Parts: sequence; C-alpha cells; structure tokens
Amino acid sequence: RHVFVTDQEVPYPEGKLIVSRTDPAGVITHANPAFVEMSGYAREELIGQPHHILRHPDMPAAAFADLWQTIGRGEAWHGYVKNLRKDGAHYWVYATVIANIRNGQVVGFTSVRRKPSPRRVAECVELYQRMRAEEATA
Repeated sequence: RHVFVTDQEVPYPEGKLIVSRTDPAGVITHANPAFVEMSGYAREELIGQPHHILRHPDMPAAAFADLWQTIGRGEAWHGYVKNLRKDGAHYWVYATVIANIRNGQVVGFTSVRRKPSPRRVAECVELYQRMRAEEATA
C-alpha cells in the first residue's frame, strides 16, 4: 500500500480520549470526535474503513500481530502506537484494545487511546526501528 507520509508530528490533545470501535474484522464502526479530529479524516471517511488506514509505515508488523493474538485470546492489549493521519502527519498514542462480547461472542473491538509518555515514545521509536530492520531482513 502506498501512503503519504511527512515528518510532521501532531501533539496528542490534552485531556481527551480517542475512542473507536470496529467489527471483528477491524472495520471501523464508531469514531468519537477526538478520533475524527486527530485522524484528519471526516467521520464519513472513517466509518466502514479498515482501521489499518491509520497504520504508519514506521510501525512494525509484529506489534499488530501481537495485538491480534492478545485480543484473540480475550485479553486486553496495551501498547504505544504511531498513527498516520490523512494529511501524512503522525501522532503517538498509548492504546488499550478490548473485545466487545455479546452473548459469549466477539462482536467487535473497542480501542481507547490516551496521551502517551514522551519517555516511552522515545523508547518505542528506537525499538520499532530495530524491529522493522529485523522484519526487512527476515
């Protein structure tokens, strides 16, 4: 997939939570106003799209493999994610993803993103660079 990427970082909005819900396949079914604002997309552009439209190319595939394995076991996943905005800029989040269960069946997932720790983001930048380099040589 080809994406437009710039070096511009958009700071996480103070005092807000970014919330989205997806169906079991990761297609966006709900986007709160903070999610719409930070993504740079209109709500109508987000609903019905795969959540991976926000995947920044700096994110290692292994991070998302871990996310899907964790939530597939019915456990909450927590992690730092660099998201790609529609305009090519990026923003960092600390995400928690949980399964939405109705009558014993997974009907989707909810992701709540909070302002990330700058120290942890710096650590993740280095870690994710190493992970992407390993993925490129594998």
